[in-house]
Amino acid sequence: MPEYLLFALGLVPLMLMVFLILKVKTPIHYSVLITLALTCGLTMVLWHMPTETLRAALTYGALKGLWPIVIVILGAIYSYNVMQATRALNILRDVLIGISDDKRIQVLLISWCFGGFLEAAAGYGTAVAIPIGILITLGFPPLKAAIASLVANTVPTAFGAVGIPVTILAEQVHLPVNTLGGTIIMQLAVFNILLPFVIICIIGGGVRAIRGVFGITLLCGVATLIPQYFVAIHLGAELPAFAGSLVSLIVVALAGRARNGKTEPEWRVDNKSKTEAAPRSPVVLLRTCSIYILMFVFILLCSPLFPGIKSAVSQIASVLHFPLANGETLTLKVEWLTTPGMLIIFATLIGGFIQGASAGGMLQVFVETLLQLKNSIIAIMAIVALATVMDVSGLISTLAQTMVHLTGGAFVFISPVIGALGTFVTGSDTNSNVLFGKLQTMAAEKLHIDPNWLAAANTAGATGGKMISPQSIAIAVSATRMEGQGSTIMTGTMKYCAAYIFILGLKVGLFYYWFMA
Repeated sequence: MPEYLLFALGLVPLMLMVFLILKVKTPIHYSVLITLALTCGLTMVLWHMPTETLRAALTYGALKGLWPIVIVILGAIYSYNVMQATRALNILRDVLIGISDDKRIQVLLISWCFGGFLEAAAGYGTAVAIPIGILITLGFPPLKAAIASLVANTVPTAFGAVGIPVTILAEQVHLPVNTLGGTIIMQLAVFNILLPFVIICIIGGGVRAIRGVFGITLLCGVATLIPQYFVAIHLGAELPAFAGSLVSLIVVALAGRARNGKTEPEWRVDNKSKTEAAPRSPVVLLRTCSIYILMFVFILLCSPLFPGIKSAVSQIASVLHFPLANGETLTLKVEWLTTPGMLIIFATLIGGFIQGASAGGMLQVFVETLLQLKNSIIAIMAIVALATVMDVSGLISTLAQTMVHLTGGAFVFISPVIGALGTFVTGSDTNSNVLFGKLQTMAAEKLHIDPNWLAAANTAGATGGKMISPQSIAIAVSATRMEGQGSTIMTGTMKYCAAYIFILGLKVGLFYYWFMA
């Protein structure tokens, strides 16, 4: 069969998934299952995939989707739900509101710093919904609050939900996670600096809003970028977003407090819109943050910084083998204790007791979380199975080879667009990496360039697609209660997304050919 015809047929499953999600409005889990069924048929007929290999790929992919991806998301959302039940999030909100009397600094604290922390800890839309709600409570216009929060929820998503997008990508394409993480941060560095300024311009109605807070805004971006990079290259993918958001939160909070009383009247927060809250003692604040503190500590102890602990606890694991018809074997290692999802659940249980939750209450929240995520669990398991079938059958290799033939060296410039498309369709950086990570590294191999660069470009591009994905827009609509105005929010965000992807594509391509080729 001619190469280009096989390429066109290989695109059919992906095009079907896009059509089902965006045009037919089919729920994602059904769309992925239908796409998976079609892919299985195509790979057996056109790529001659043996039944034994197909069965092994499906089982391996589904289980890999369950562990470690689903367990991380489950743990992250469980911790968030427990903190809602204990009202710890309300206390954190009140503390943030009381830091500065300047609207511009508050939007940095809430949408960028706190939103980044929520993305690091939970992901799954919490970093959009909660900041929007807080900003509206403070009197910010709902549309501006939505656009600012969607734009802010871009860069942090690369390492969101305890780094699962990067961790999974590194495992799938067999690249060192520290090198890959550092490369991603290099590609996104310009946005760490620029986006805080963009957020202030959105809220303030133009560039003039930066006057008087330029230094703090620059400091906010730098304080996010530097810790992220050093943590990524030394400790891995789990903690960079935590480190960046925490350091920037502390820096902006201290700088904001120093400016209290010096804010120009037009930017001053209306006291009537502020939530009145009694000062919180250090003990109360420690109890409020106990889940996140324990989460950070547990993940740190199981990082390469403590190789003895990591090695000892990693011994508690199971190794599953899935033989293929050609004699090769797919191997899945299940680490029962050291996977970030389990560490988050342990931190949530201990921290929940510290915050006053009962065992019965936390069990109820856990069951509710499982029910809340049931469709997402199905979708993730199916999408990892889909990517595995596409990889093992050779379908991804066909797509990569033909795309390189069609675009040549220009592929480097458009590689972030592929990642953005994946997130736009699925709503998830992780899913985008699972779908297209292998394609990127195969293209890199054919172009004889560093696979870390194109794998990173997929993740970086995926962060841009996040701000206009239908899932993110739906969350923003719910948070703002702007029912029926999803198109208004998407239109307001689209220009920022287009600029983001365009700048990223230029940076990825030009930087590679000028400095790395």
